[in-house]
Amino acid sequence: MKVLVTDADQKHALAAVRALGREKVDVHAGATTRHALAFLSRYCHQKVIYPSPTTSEKEFVQFLKDYTRREKIDVLLPVGYHANVLASKYKETISKCVHVAISDYDQMLTASDKAKTMVLAESLGIRTPKTYHSIEQIESYPVVVKGTTGTGAVKYVNSPAELRHLDIRNVIIQEYIRGDGFGFYGLFCYGEPRAIFMHKRRRELKEQSIQLLSTLMWHGVAMVEMKRDKRDREYKLMEINPKFWGSLDLSIQAGVNFPYLAAQMALYGDVDPVMKYNRKTKFCWPFPQDLLHLVARPRSARQILTDLFDPNMKTNISWQDFRPNLYLIGITPLVIANRLINRRLYFPQGKPDQS
Repeated sequence: MKVLVTDADQKHALAAVRALGREKVDVHAGATTRHALAFLSRYCHQKVIYPSPTTSEKEFVQFLKDYTRREKIDVLLPVGYHANVLASKYKETISKCVHVAISDYDQMLTASDKAKTMVLAESLGIRTPKTYHSIEQIESYPVVVKGTTGTGAVKYVNSPAELRHLDIRNVIIQEYIRGDGFGFYGLFCYGEPRAIFMHKRRRELKEQSIQLLSTLMWHGVAMVEMKRDKRDREYKLMEINPKFWGSLDLSIQAGVNFPYLAAQMALYGDVDPVMKYNRKTKFCWPFPQDLLHLVARPRSARQILTDLFDPNMKTNISWQDFRPNLYLIGITPLVIANRLINRRLYFPQGKPDQS
């Protein structure tokens, strides 16, 4: 099997490349820059630079068609948000050149639009945070300001004065939910779960997440993020992440090889369900994530050291595939310096007032 993995500059693309390569898959990796993390992996058999899916939509899609046809690629595995959206939008034409396990565009639009996701969840009886449709409706602070689409664009706002300094176009404003976050990760075959993973086993989280993705007739991978509200102990939906997730390494180490299963499903139409995994598995990313955490919170040193000697703790450091780790070690000082200069070391998304 020959697979093209997109967004090779992202850490979970490296996880996908490694997971596929260990299964003897011929892995091609693509990115918009030649300085991409997964390009350094020994499991990356061929690297390619492509047009940006963010700014060059038609050029990116044409690249996918031309490259997969020329290189006889069996499966396209989109990793980043924009690559997934475009693979869905142009699914019909791309599928003539390469197999891809991805939902239809209408379903992708619902899953990738936080406002539409909330409406769907509420229709299913799944609890959601209170959403404010105007600044005047806000009853109390803090609130959470999120980009309507995409991932990672989150800001905590503690007062009307802070809110006035933000661009609130194309955002959704919600009440801040105090509580622990939980993630459900799944591979679905036209609404039927084929592989699942959760950081912590929670029956209600599993049931609601499957209900949500099944109603969408979801096809491919997705993450459902929820928080358990401290006030009423109810799960509240935060968002659907319609792509591979940043903590993909953990899922793979626990025994659910989502990239390989997704590639097989794309190529053969379906896979045998994988519903069990090692729930004792833990995972950390020493460079730069853990070191950033240590610099920002020196008191965490004891816990970090304890974790390193925990037999259940795994890391993305691979002695058999060490070049990507050397790169991560090398850029870590630059990442820390950048965060310090831009005053984003401690609370890059803002700090919600806990009073």
